[in-house]
Amino acid sequence: MSTLHAKAAEVYQLRPEVVERHDKTFFGVREKRDRMAKALPEWEDLREAASQIKKHTVTHLADYLEQFEQAATNNGVQVHWAKDAAEYNQIVYDILQQHGVKKVVKSKSMLTEECHLNKHLEQKGINVVETDLGERILQMMKLAPSHIVMPALHVHREDIGNTFRKLIPNFDEIAATYTPPVSYAAQSAQPDPNDPTFLTYVARMHLRQQFMEADCGMTGANFGIAETGDVVVCTNEGNADMSTSIPKLHIVSMGIEKLIPNYKAMGVFQRLLARCGTGQETTVYTSHFRGPRPGGEMHIILVDNGRSSILSNQEHWQTLKCMRCGACMNTCPVYRRSAGYSYTYFIPGPIGINLGMLRDPLVYSDNVSACSLCCSCDNVCPVKVDLSTQVYRWRQQLDAFGKADKMKKAMSSGMGFLFGMPAAYKAAMWMSPAVNWLPDALKNNSMNPWAFGHKMMRFPSHSFHEIWSKQLKYER
Repeated sequence: MSTLHAKAAEVYQLRPEVVERHDKTFFGVREKRDRMAKALPEWEDLREAASQIKKHTVTHLADYLEQFEQAATNNGVQVHWAKDAAEYNQIVYDILQQHGVKKVVKSKSMLTEECHLNKHLEQKGINVVETDLGERILQMMKLAPSHIVMPALHVHREDIGNTFRKLIPNFDEIAATYTPPVSYAAQSAQPDPNDPTFLTYVARMHLRQQFMEADCGMTGANFGIAETGDVVVCTNEGNADMSTSIPKLHIVSMGIEKLIPNYKAMGVFQRLLARCGTGQETTVYTSHFRGPRPGGEMHIILVDNGRSSILSNQEHWQTLKCMRCGACMNTCPVYRRSAGYSYTYFIPGPIGINLGMLRDPLVYSDNVSACSLCCSCDNVCPVKVDLSTQVYRWRQQLDAFGKADKMKKAMSSGMGFLFGMPAAYKAAMWMSPAVNWLPDALKNNSMNPWAFGHKMMRFPSHSFHEIWSKQLKYER
C-alpha cells in the first residue's frame, strides 16, 4: 500500500531534470546557511539560546500573552482573540466590513494559508491581493505555496511570463515603459520576453497600482514582543511596508506561539532567521510595528487554532518553538527530491509532517513515511526542534491509528523473526551475495521499489558483522 506522498513523489520523479533542478536549488540554500553558520564562532550558542528562549516562552505563554495584549493596547492597538480558523476569518471580515473595505493588500502569512482566509474573503466579495512576489505569482496561477519561505521557487520563468501576459490587464502598457539595463540591451536586439529582470519590473508596476487602490493592508508576524507590544515582520521585498504605508487600516495575523519576551531576545532570533532560511545575514527589511499610523487603525488578531492543544502534548509540544525559517526543508533529502506538492499538508517537509499530524493524524498520516530519519533537519533547526524524533514517534503510532502499511508490517514481522534467530540471520547474510548473480530483469523491475530511479545495489562479499568480528580478533 503506497502512501499518497509516495504516489505523488513517484509522479514527480518522472521529470528527472525538474527534480535535479529542485534538489540543487534548495540544497544550494542549505549550503549558504552553512557558510553563514561557520562565519559565526558563537553559532551553536545562539541556537541554544534561541531554543531556551522559545522553551521558556511557550511554557509561560499565558503570562506573555497577557503582557503583550496590555502593551499593545497601551500603544493604541485593538487586540482580538480567535480560538480557531472560523472565528479568525469572521473577525477579519467584520473589521473589513466595518470600514467598507473592497480591496486588501496582503503580505505573506502562513497563518492565513492555514485558516484559508483568502477564500473566505473572496466569497464575501472582497478582493485579496498577495504582495509577496512569489505568493502573487502563485495566486495568479491558482497554485498553493510549495515552500514556506520561497513559495514559488519551483515555478519556471516561462510559466511566470505567460501568466503575467495573460492576467495582468495592462501588461503591454507596463512593458512599453521598461528600459533594460545597458548590459542587457547590448546583448540582443530581441530581448528575452521571460527575462527575470523584466518580469520583476512588470510585477513591481502591477503591484504598485494594487497598493494605491487598497483600503486595508494585512501582514503576518515573524515575532511579537511581549514587553513592548511590537510586531516584527521580516521581508526581502518591502511588501509589508508598502501594505501598511498607504492604507490606513492595518490588520496583523499572529499565531500565539510567535511571542518572545523582549528585544534582547529579538536580537538572538534576528541573527538566526535569515541565515537559516535564505543564507543571508539579515532580511532586507525588518519592520517593527508598534501602533497605528496617524489617523489610522491597527488590529492584532491572536490566533490559537489548535496551538493550545499542541502545548499540552508532552511528546510534540516543541513543535511550537518553530519560527518557520524553512531550513529543515532545504536540507531534507526527501523534500528536495519530491517537492512540496507531494505532501498532503499545506506545510511540507519535516516540520509539515509534524504539524499535519498534530492537526489531524487520520488525514495527514500519509506524510509520516516521507522521512529518511537522517536527522539533518535536527542539525540545522535554529531553535533545536527535535523534528526527526517526533516523526519517529508518529511512526510508532500509525498502527494504533489504523494507518500502518500492511506490507511494512509483514516485513517488520519477518525481520523481527530473523533478528531473533542469530543462526538464521548469519545464514541469510552469508547467502545474500548470491543475489548479485541474478539477471537484471529479475532484480530491476516494478516488483522491487528499490529499482525505481536507480539500479539494485550489489551486496558486498563480506557483511559488516564478519568484518567487525575479524577486527576484534585482530585487536585481541
